[in-house]
Amino acid sequence: MPNLTRIAAGALIVLAVVLGALAMTLARRQPPAPAPVAQTQPAFPVVVAMRTLPAGQTIPADALRIQRLPIDPSGAFADPSLIAGRVPVADIGAQAPVLETQLSSGIAERIEPGERAVAVRVDEQTAVGNRLRPGNVVDVFFTLKRDGLSAGPAGQAEVERTQARLLLSRVRVLAWGNVTASGAPDANTPARTAVLAVPLADVDRLVLAEGAGHLMLALRNPRDTDVLDAAALPAYAGVLKTAASADAPASTRAAAGVALDELSGTSARHASSGPSKSAPVPARLVARTHDAGGGIEVIRGGRSETVAW
Repeated sequence: MPNLTRIAAGALIVLAVVLGALAMTLARRQPPAPAPVAQTQPAFPVVVAMRTLPAGQTIPADALRIQRLPIDPSGAFADPSLIAGRVPVADIGAQAPVLETQLSSGIAERIEPGERAVAVRVDEQTAVGNRLRPGNVVDVFFTLKRDGLSAGPAGQAEVERTQARLLLSRVRVLAWGNVTASGAPDANTPARTAVLAVPLADVDRLVLAEGAGHLMLALRNPRDTDVLDAAALPAYAGVLKTAASADAPASTRAAAGVALDELSGTSARHASSGPSKSAPVPARLVARTHDAGGGIEVIRGGRSETVAW
């Protein structure tokens, strides 16, 4: 039994020596070089123009495609449907990324073809107690006060009597109130302007009505489809005597303009009534001095008299 113990102890000692020698050999070896790791370049899906996109022209869907780029530009798009139909404000070159800053945005994108954005002065009374919001639909009423010349000779008054009428119906509110320097709505400052989407042919009337009278915005339900019948109203003669007909382009009709007496209906009433035979002859006052007689000759209509002075 003691011999077996000695043999086992000797075998353990030899094994320890062998393991120690192996450990020293491994420690002296150079560590293996790490295997090279393939580095992949990051790629981002970005919408680019397939051809030059001219400024002011609608971008067609077939002029766009998605390309993977190593960078993701600020304001870039990953979906062509977000760009198709929009209008660039400057030319966009072929193979160039389409950026948000290159496209028309804001109020201009919400104006329909044939409309113009017009700002009008408002206050709490004229704008439904400052309860208007962008996207609301309003009717625009206006009032004109009686012209001071109405008591004079016929045809001289542009507004013969004080009146209030509906000027435009179903007008969209594009913007409302004031904004801060960052463009956010300023709730602390009372609103002073409202931006309306007005048909081009009606801009003349709106500008003239605001300048000569007073506007009132009436809020309406957007589901209410009742509108004024323009065909039932008399056509305005226009300031310029052009050959523009009722079916002429809106720009041509807007260029013809409208005068205040036409807007108020005074000119139409005079034209329909015609000259009156019983109309009084306008009074005419002429004064001349007579040094010899010491008087003033006053002529009223067809009568002449001398007034001493």
